[in-house]
Amino acid sequence: MKGGPGEAPIWPALVPLAAYFLAIGLIHLRRRPSALAGGWDAVGIACAVAAAVVLGPIDLVLPASIVGAWRWVLAIGCFILLVVTVQLASRPRLVVYNVSLEQLRPIVARVATALDPLARWAGETVALPGRDVQVHLDGRGGMRSVSLVTLGSRTSPEGWVEFSRRLRRAVRDQRVRPSPWAGLFLVAALALGGLAALLAWRSHGAAAEPSAAPGGLVWRAASSSPIPGVHHAGARRPLGP
Repeated sequence: MKGGPGEAPIWPALVPLAAYFLAIGLIHLRRRPSALAGGWDAVGIACAVAAAVVLGPIDLVLPASIVGAWRWVLAIGCFILLVVTVQLASRPRLVVYNVSLEQLRPIVARVATALDPLARWAGETVALPGRDVQVHLDGRGGMRSVSLVTLGSRTSPEGWVEFSRRLRRAVRDQRVRPSPWAGLFLVAALALGGLAALLAWRSHGAAAEPSAAPGGLVWRAASSSPIPGVHHAGARRPLGP
């Protein structure tokens, strides 16, 4: 695997993951929810784990005969193909950070009623028959984030775009308290960043360390002495045993 992903250091894989946790932590510190299209949310996660996946699982399944720059190209191409495939197979969704399901449900109800007076609820799913849209609210436990996922095989793209646009505008007016999970995300970002810095420093130190001379001797650079057995200032003298 000469020149391929298998020979790359580990610390670069930790940097984007630390940046992702830092961004999520800062979002949870805000006093307003943040709504993000599901596609962009997936892109952020993919960028966070891209280096780790390319250097790990993807590199392990590639043939050992592929070396050099082509191994990098094939590994990155496989990762991009995997992300695109998952995106195409996923339903349209909207992710709202730093809000609980109980806080978001009334906002969704107002937006749905404004778009379609015949909107009706069934559990945590709201149907807008006049817009051909069904949306399920998927709360992530106590993580203070909710995913709104479309249901049904005949969802109207225009209806979903209008619903998500109005909902993003509505959540910006909601006031919330900073999430208690913000501290955990920030600590994780700090830990990963510190580990990446430590590994980078050790990797740089190992690369800069000079190799020892054969036999464990360290030689001082000097010119040869013209008289055998006499060590002048310029002679090479072993410092070891």
